[in-house]
Amino acid sequence: MSGAPDTAAEGASPRRRPSWDEYFLQLARQAATRSTCLRRQVGAVLVRDKRLLAAGYNGAPRGTAHCLDIGCLREQVAIPSGERQELCRAIHAEQNAIIQAALHGVAIEGAKLYTTLHPCILCAKMLINCGVSEIHYLEGYPDELSRAMLAEAGVTMCKEELPSADR
Repeated sequence: MSGAPDTAAEGASPRRRPSWDEYFLQLARQAATRSTCLRRQVGAVLVRDKRLLAAGYNGAPRGTAHCLDIGCLREQVAIPSGERQELCRAIHAEQNAIIQAALHGVAIEGAKLYTTLHPCILCAKMLINCGVSEIHYLEGYPDELSRAMLAEAGVTMCKEELPSADR
């Protein structure tokens, strides 16, 4: 990813404008700041034709207690990352983005997902069935089945890095 410098007025210093991929990854990172998970803050945005369709972050379902307030069930029973995802109060960021699109009648087939973390297998299956065509992510996740299934379904995966000033 590389942002193209803006053309500056004569004598002014140029500023760097983020690429579209950087911009949407920054939005995903911002969405992650709303997370109520104690282990990992994840954000995701769904985009089509350079337009934001929906955003999500990981946290407890609406109307239920947040892990920030009552503690982490997974930590209490010592469940390692990447295992037994059903034993968690939170809904994943990707799932919340899909739910937000559905609640507001926004079609996401053919969309790209920008996320701070590679999707787990549960999210991967949902994204495949929603018709998401491309996934840009910042950090890996220990889930080989997710990687294999996304590849089998033909979803383009792009591991990204943001410029150091944006980290």
